[in-house]
Amino acid sequence: MDFSGALNIVLVLVASCLLFLLACRKKKFKNLPPGPTPLPFIGNMHQVDVKELIKSLRELSGTYGPMYTFHLGSRPCVVLSGYKVLKEALIDKAEEFSGRGDFPAVQMWSNGNGIVYGTGERWRSLRRFAISTLKNFGMGKRSLEERIKEEAQFLMAEFRKTQGKPFDPTFFLSCAGSNIICTLVFGDRFEYTDKKFLTLLDLINSNWKLMSSTWGQLLFTFPKIMRHVPGPHRLIYKNYLKLAEFVRERIEMNRETLDSNHMRDFIDCFLIKLQQEKNNPDSHFSEETMSKTTVNLFFAGTETVSSTLRYGLRILLRHPEVEEKLHEEIDRVIGPNRSPCMEDRSRMPYTDAVLHEIQRYADIVPMGVPHTVTRDIEFRGYTLPKVPDLNIIPLLCTSQFDPTQFKNPNSFDPTHFLDENGRFRKNDALMAFSAGNGQIETSIRPRLVVVGLGCVWPSARSVFFAERFSADSVK
Repeated sequence: MDFSGALNIVLVLVASCLLFLLACRKKKFKNLPPGPTPLPFIGNMHQVDVKELIKSLRELSGTYGPMYTFHLGSRPCVVLSGYKVLKEALIDKAEEFSGRGDFPAVQMWSNGNGIVYGTGERWRSLRRFAISTLKNFGMGKRSLEERIKEEAQFLMAEFRKTQGKPFDPTFFLSCAGSNIICTLVFGDRFEYTDKKFLTLLDLINSNWKLMSSTWGQLLFTFPKIMRHVPGPHRLIYKNYLKLAEFVRERIEMNRETLDSNHMRDFIDCFLIKLQQEKNNPDSHFSEETMSKTTVNLFFAGTETVSSTLRYGLRILLRHPEVEEKLHEEIDRVIGPNRSPCMEDRSRMPYTDAVLHEIQRYADIVPMGVPHTVTRDIEFRGYTLPKVPDLNIIPLLCTSQFDPTQFKNPNSFDPTHFLDENGRFRKNDALMAFSAGNGQIETSIRPRLVVVGLGCVWPSARSVFFAERFSADSVK
């Protein structure tokens, strides 16, 4: 047999295998929502801009509707777009959609352990424990408020050192946001010049950038291949290992000085929980789980809070009319002689509306973590099977920019959260970080952002809103 004949046989066999696999997959997913026709191996990636994946997915919803099937490589994904379908899935059917889909940038380190990308009963137990513990340390209570107010003063001190010259506040905001998490997780804060602290911030910022880069998108799309391909995306795993090493050192420090009658932080509480569960063979609490949960909390809470603060400053600099009304309410309710407190919030509806509108408009987390369904379900006339390779992708940004829920979705408009009488009005379409019982940050991060912004801006108004830096200085 000559070479051309052998090649033809190989091509026929390959084509036959591909057709067989496609037929099996079609049978396995026999009633998924419609979507663009995929190609073998690459799926629908040829139809999107990898650098603008979120934008491309939003545009496809205009063609295929609020619920459609999109193939990331060989993996089918059901994309949810718009407030109504997101609410039905993440809130009305929160339990059914609470499974975790593929997020290889994190899961290759976590292996499904921890509080953010875990699933099943272990994840539920960890989530209950974390929320309960953080509440005891002041989540939504006065003690957390005091910690944020204290950090706000350190932040203002750094701003004052600029002596009225233009500056980029990104670094200071990142330090402040991270320190608030540190006081809860590690029991104390770090100086902004602490070398180890700065290394940790660099690791976190590096991973966020890598996961958002083209390399990160390729890892998300072709995880099995990209795990073996050299490139900058390989640093994500290494950076997580370095974060875990720091957490391990902190755990050992706490273990040596642990006092069950004086709980200092989240790590202390977890160590006590390990002691209580040591004779329980079915316990979901272990040394590895403690380490990965702590890294999850530290990582997830740092960048998102500081980024929201940074975007908030930029937005206000571009909307002086909003800034003016904000200052008027701050001066009238708080005045110049004291720090703000959460009790002021009920008397400051415009400020409250501005804080919520910043979270909506900044759109820090446009896409939630991939989900899976926890059982076979019928949803909106389609069949979603409980299989690990079917991801559910919630486009949270489409809720926050849904024209049926916000009158001017593409404009910064605080009246989105005000009624006709100027009173604050909640809007459930705001899904700044997630919705339902999807993840621990759903409960934590929005509260940190609201309390943090509420404390920082009134304290900062005389420092950086008086021609102290230009809008161009905020990157």
